[in-house]
This record gives sequence, structure tokens and C-alpha cells, in this order.
Amino acid sequence: MPQITLPDGAVRSFDAPVTVQQIAADIGPGLAKATLAGRVDGRMVDASHVVAEDAQVSIVTAKDEDALELLRHDAAHVMAQAVQELYPGTQVTIGPAIENGFYYDFARDEPFTPEDLQAIERRMHEIVKRDLPIIREVWDREEAKRVFGELGERYKVQIIDDIIPAGEEVSVYRQGDWFDVCRGPHLPSTGKLGQGFKLMKLAGAYWRGDSRNPMLQRIYGTAWRDKKELKAYLRRLEEAEKRDHRKLGKQLDLFHFQDEAPGMAFWHHKGRIVYLEVERYMRAKLEQYDYQEVETPQLLDRSLWERSGHWEKFADDMFTTHLDDHDFAIKPMNCPGHIQLFNQGLRSHHDLPLRIAEFGVVHRNEPSGTLHGLMRARRFTQDDAHVFCTEDQLQAEVATLIDMVFETYRDFGFDSIALALSLRPEQRVGSDVLWDKGEAALDEALRNRGLDFRVQPGEGAFYGPKIEFTLHDSIGRAWQCGTIQVDFSMPGRLGAEYVAEDNSRQVPVMIHRAILGSMERFIGILIEHHAGVMPAWLAPVQVVVMTITDRQAELVREVTKVLRSKGFRAESDLRNEKIGYKIRAHTLQRVPYLLVVGDREVEQRLVAVRDRKGQDHGAMPLDAFIDILDSAVVSRA
Repeated sequence: MPQITLPDGAVRSFDAPVTVQQIAADIGPGLAKATLAGRVDGRMVDASHVVAEDAQVSIVTAKDEDALELLRHDAAHVMAQAVQELYPGTQVTIGPAIENGFYYDFARDEPFTPEDLQAIERRMHEIVKRDLPIIREVWDREEAKRVFGELGERYKVQIIDDIIPAGEEVSVYRQGDWFDVCRGPHLPSTGKLGQGFKLMKLAGAYWRGDSRNPMLQRIYGTAWRDKKELKAYLRRLEEAEKRDHRKLGKQLDLFHFQDEAPGMAFWHHKGRIVYLEVERYMRAKLEQYDYQEVETPQLLDRSLWERSGHWEKFADDMFTTHLDDHDFAIKPMNCPGHIQLFNQGLRSHHDLPLRIAEFGVVHRNEPSGTLHGLMRARRFTQDDAHVFCTEDQLQAEVATLIDMVFETYRDFGFDSIALALSLRPEQRVGSDVLWDKGEAALDEALRNRGLDFRVQPGEGAFYGPKIEFTLHDSIGRAWQCGTIQVDFSMPGRLGAEYVAEDNSRQVPVMIHRAILGSMERFIGILIEHHAGVMPAWLAPVQVVVMTITDRQAELVREVTKVLRSKGFRAESDLRNEKIGYKIRAHTLQRVPYLLVVGDREVEQRLVAVRDRKGQDHGAMPLDAFIDILDSAVVSRA
């Protein structure tokens, strides 16, 4: 007689084991119709899952965040069924849900074409209309291998061999005559998928991601709750294409990439100005919040990375070299180096909190297929900092860091910020007692501030739990940037200690914090957020002063010199071109203000002011324009 506790605390009793679907029906017919799956004691299960003992149960409908991953996983299965119905002999391999969609890898001699994608998508809609029940079956492992082997599905046989231990049973999901090995869960029927999906593109992918294995054909798709969400996503994609920072970086002469330095940006003069303005802003924040700025070496001995725990977890992602009979790693992060700084001299509790910051250049051996301009690079700079404090100081420090993060994002034009608390992963260092302390400290800090946040089990760093800050840009995309991580383990592993008030030696608590994360990635986000139209304080060129004819050249030079003496980034355009051509050229370069000087302006010592939106502000004395530009820069509008 299971007792079912619902999310609102209500308890329902049943005389016999009951399915999630039956629990939903007991609550009400509307919920029963809307049910896609359930959560039993936190674990996502099929609607047909039988609950035989007391449990906490919640019903998953299309309104739940969990629903999207479920829909996308089912879309992958429906796509695989459509492919095998249309192209018999095609082998299916793996097909997971991913961010914004799904994919499936297929083994087929003949390449798919764009026309094939259209046919597959049409067949998917047909399968949805059939509303086929999706049924979970449990097969004997050897029987499953035999069935898939007889069907010619050698990749499925290999998957069973690789992931299902001998003697265990195999979970198989069937929809109509089609079936696949899968852990699930899945929707109750194909009809629940709805019409909010679309196939997007073709790509190649090696089996198991290994270039020594056969090349497969990957079909990507996107799936949403309904057509309205799908349409909104496609509009976002179209807008994102226009804002692509890689295209704008080239168009605005900011940076470029080339094959001789994969994943490493070449910053041009204008791009470097933007970079330095962002860095200058962050450096002012460091001064405001009492940080010491430092710099640590690029190469550190392997033994240090082993002691910190990074070598065991990240060795494959590090660039290494051998020197003087020692193995060295080019640093992929700054924290072990900052502990070495803390360890110089005997620290007292009077020295804490000690806040150390570095604009640290790091290198990570990211897979070539994941590189994406500034957003995913092999060389980048972290706005990294570490706070060493006592346990008693921890709450105050985390609260201050939260303020610092929100202030920074607001000044850069981001107002929509989501927070998450990421808890201990399976692979970690440190005792559970220390993890309990860290998780409780961050949870308390968020609740004390009255902040909404979601909990992410298993998503913490290997050395400690963390608060993650995700900002949303002007077209609604989410970017996880800032983190505040509490670490009770690494300082002790690397010998950090201080003299406490009672003269005992204690290990400090270490807070890892990044606000922008990667400087390069954050600038990429800024470029796309503003579509290249950077606010005046960040614009590489803030004002261009232009002649109409050569007769105005002397005043244009004088105005430009005055503007530069005031600290503004000003340029002159003395070219023998029509003024309309000049205005258009600088407008396309997103220059905030354009000053035009003609004969009348020379006679009256004025400048005619236009902005990049095309608005004419009229002629005015230079001092009046300087007030306008100064206000725009100071306010960061």
C-alpha cells in the first residue's frame, strides 16, 4: 500500500502498486492527459513506471523544465525510425538530446542530402500522427545482441558489449515495429512529441569520436514544446547569425583567427582597445573591493598539478613540455599559483581575508571540433581571483562577491541573471564533511540575500561547490559566466596555513571567483549582445571628425586634437570623398558620434553632430558636444 507524497506535501494512499500515469489520473483527468513522465524520489521515469513503495512523486508535463530534454530525446528516436523506414539498411548508433535539440549518428554508404532531410522530417510528422505507444521492454543481454546482430545493427551490438555488463538485462524502447536500446525515460506515445521540431543540418562524426573509427553521418535537429517555441527559436537563430562575433570581428577589424594558431585570437588595434577597456573596468573593481593584483608563471612543474588534484582530472587537457628532466604544464588555471603566493611568509588571522587577483593567461587543449571563435578558445585570459579567509569570514565574503558580480553585469548592460547552486560531483577531492560545509555556506549566502536559484546536483567543481551566474543577452540566449566556488580542500593539499587567534595553525578557506570568466569569451558575448554597436565607453573609436572639402581640414585637425587631449578616442577623416560616403562608412563601423565640419561650421567655430542611428543633433560648440560624449562615457549608457 504505497504512500505517495506530492510536491505540495499532500499524501495519497493506494491499495496496490501504481503507475505514475495512474497517480496523475487520481489527481485529475486534466493532469493525466498532460502527463509526459514523472519524477520518483528525484529520478525521472516513464509515465508507465510502477511505484510499489512509499515515494515522493512529481508529474512532468510540457510546462516543466525537464520536459524539453524528454521531448528532444524522443525526437531523436522518431527521427531514427523515420530514417530506417525511408532508407532500409541504414544502421543507427547513438542519438542523445543536446542543448536546444538532438542528433543521431547513422552508418549509411550513400550520403544524405538536404532533400533527404526534408523527406525525413515529413516522415517524422507522419510517425507523430500515428501516435504510436512507446513501450519499455527488458531483454536478456545475449538475446538483444542476437536480435540486433541479425538486423545488421553491428554498432548496437558493440554498444551492448561496451555498456551492459555480462549477466545484466538490456532496456529497449519500442514504438510500433521500431525499437532501440535506451535507458529512457520516454514519452507515453509518439503523438506527445507534437509538431515543434525541425531538422537543421548534416555533419560528419567519427564513431566514438575517434578518427581511427569509421566516419558516420550525423543529422542535427531542434525540438520545442510547440510550433510557437520553435518559431521563436528559429528567429533567434536568424538574429544570432547576424550578430556572430566572428563575422563582426572581421567586419569591425577587431580580431581574427588563422590555422597557424588554432583557437588563439590575433587581436587587432581596435579589438585590443575594447579588451583593455574591459580590463580597465575590472581593475577598477579590484581596487574598489580591496584586491591585490598579481602575476604568476605560465609554466609550473607537474608535481604541483598532481598535489592540487588537477593533473589527475585535467592532464589530457593541458599543454605540457619537458625541461631540465622535469615535466611542466602550461597553466590551464591560476589557483595553484595563487596558493604559492599565499604561502610566502607566515600568515596571521590578521592578514585575512586576503584577496588575490590576476588577469591570468591560460591554455587548454580543447578538442579542435569544439573551437568557436572567442567563445571556445585554447588561449584565453581569466579575470581570476582567490579569497583566502577564515570560516567565520566566509559568509560576508560570499555576500560581497555576489554584490560585485551583479554590479559588473549591470554596468555591461545585462539585467537578467539566473543563479544555480552546483553540488558535489562523483569525482572529487576532500571529505564529505568538508563538502557539507561548503554546500551549506553557499546555500545560506543565497538564501540570506533572498535570491532565487536552482540546485544542480553533481555539477560542482572537483574541489568544491559553486554558485553559477548565467546572464541572458538581448536576444534571450543564456551565457554561464561568473562563478563563486568554496574550496576547503586545495589549500590544505598545497600546504597553505595561517596562525589563528589561539596561535594554532589552521588551513584557510579558499574562494575561487571569476566574474567575466574568460575575457575573450565575455567580449564575444558583448559583441553579440550589442550586435557590434558597442556603448560609447567601449567603442574602439568614439568619434570621427569629417571634412566636406579640403577647406575644413585645419579645423578638423584642431577638433580631433582637442578631443584626444580630453581622453576620447577620436579620428579625422580628411579623404576627398563625398560626405554621404564618409557618413555611411563610419556608421557601418558602428562609430557612436560623427562630427561634420563644413564652411559654415568653420566660420562659426561649430561642429555638426550626428550619431550612428542617423539622428541629427544639429550644430553646436565643441564644448557642448564634449559634454554629451562625456556623459555617454561616464554613464556607460
